[in-house]
Amino acid sequence: MTKRELINKAKEAKAFAHVPYSGFSVGAALLTKSGKVYTGCNIENSSFGATICAERIALFKAISEGVTEFESMAVVSSANDVTYPCGICRQVLSDHMYDGKLYFENKDGEIIDSSVKEVLPFKFNNEIPNKK
Repeated sequence: MTKRELINKAKEAKAFAHVPYSGFSVGAALLTKSGKVYTGCNIENSSFGATICAERIALFKAISEGVTEFESMAVVSSANDVTYPCGICRQVLSDHMYDGKLYFENKDGEIIDSSVKEVLPFKFNNEIPNKK
C-alpha cells in the first residue's frame, strides 16, 4: 500500500469522527506488516476523559483481533495540516510500534514522513532496574 493510499484511508475514517464538543475530527489508518489496514476516528464523550483518539482506536482494533506487528500509520485531521498524535497516543504507539513509520499530510497536500521514534524520542519504559 502506498503512503497516499494510507492517507486516503485515514481521510475516510475521519468522516466517522464523533466530535460534538471540539469539532476537531481526526482519522487514522494503521498498516500491519501483513498488509491489512485498521482505521479509527476520534470519538468524544461528555466526560472528556472518556474521549479516545483515532490513533488508539485503530491500534486497539488491530490488537483486539490478535495483530501485533505494525508497519506504519497515517494521521489526518480537520485542520487540513500536519496533526501529530497527542502525548497519550505517542506513548501507546511507542509501546506497540516504536520502529513504525508515521505519515501526515500538510496543507499543500504533501505527505510528511516521520516515525514514532521521532515524535517520542524518550519513551517511558516501566522496566524496574535490578528487578528480582
